[in-house]
Amino acid sequence: MKSITINGSKRESVGKKSTKAIRNAGKVPCVLYGGDAKPLHFTADEIAFNHLVYTPDVHTVEIKLEGGEKFDAILQDIQFHPVTDAIMHVDFYQIYEDKPISMEIPIHTVGVARGVKNGGVLRYNLRRLKVRGLPGDLPDFIEANVTPLKIGQKLYVTAVEDEKYKIQHPDNTVICQVRTSRNIVALEDEEEDEVPADEVPATESSDEAAVKEGENN
Repeated sequence: MKSITINGSKRESVGKKSTKAIRNAGKVPCVLYGGDAKPLHFTADEIAFNHLVYTPDVHTVEIKLEGGEKFDAILQDIQFHPVTDAIMHVDFYQIYEDKPISMEIPIHTVGVARGVKNGGVLRYNLRRLKVRGLPGDLPDFIEANVTPLKIGQKLYVTAVEDEKYKIQHPDNTVICQVRTSRNIVALEDEEEDEVPADEVPATESSDEAAVKEGENN
């Protein structure tokens, strides 16, 4: 997994007055938890968080403090201003190479589902998976191949299992599924890609629905 470096300075005071002065100076108050000692309070420039916060990707963080101290960490929590969306506070959790951690990893789908070629629609139930493993074994993203999915079929988390990490979702958790639409068609190129009629969920147009409703009334 990729790592981002955050350069910071230790905080000597953690009072409200000090915190306000820090924010006015364009810096963000931060806390590092998870170490052997007490939580470590420090500050960093707000711009330093751009590639960590404003991205769909996930990263580990190397915190470098004045004086040469370094810590490996992951983003644990972040608070934004309710009006300006400015970063108000960031919490980090210290990690170690030999200790497993839990993280939410983004899912990248590859391929075009058979059901989509036949007029279906791919619907996502999850965009990220919570997994647990050693920091060095966690990927930047989890790849999910949707090519075999026909209309009505679902892709479960068991399809993306990996021995390097443990997925922290029940086995019946759905990543995505191909739903029916009003534009169902059959492929003429390859017979194996066609969806049998008995596998296509029943659909009806808005006009048909209106007629049925009138008959019932």
